[in-house]
Amino acid sequence: MVLRIDPASYAALRRHAEEAYPNECCGVLLGCFGDSETTVAGVVACANARQDSPHNRYSIAPLDLVRIQRDARNQGLEIAGFYHSHPDNPARWSTTDLTEAHWLGCSYLITAVANGKAAETRSFRLVATAEEGSTDQKQFLEESILVAD
Repeated sequence: MVLRIDPASYAALRRHAEEAYPNECCGVLLGCFGDSETTVAGVVACANARQDSPHNRYSIAPLDLVRIQRDARNQGLEIAGFYHSHPDNPARWSTTDLTEAHWLGCSYLITAVANGKAAETRSFRLVATAEEGSTDQKQFLEESILVAD
């Protein structure tokens, strides 16, 4: 699995992570799905709607998400995933990230921000659990990020 993202979009989401520091940023990846590759054609920065703990949680307002999805459809695109930051924490998913992720097949990009500077960025695809007898219904699988036009 590969997430292909253009350099301008990649730079924009990392810049958003730095601007939101010390809180988490969040946004939406717009693009299209292929057999083995998801292509991101643009990103939409969103306000973090979490009022209780924006330094370690994020939420995108439902009305914003509906608007973004409608606008994407009008451009011939889909919601290909989401991005957020982890201020002063690694770029790996947390239990909360998995619990609150619901868009199967989508990518979840996480940028670590160390002392206000974007560091590592990693991507995880949300998939249905294939293990027989598992009580979990979904899991994150890491995917490669290809920054290219």
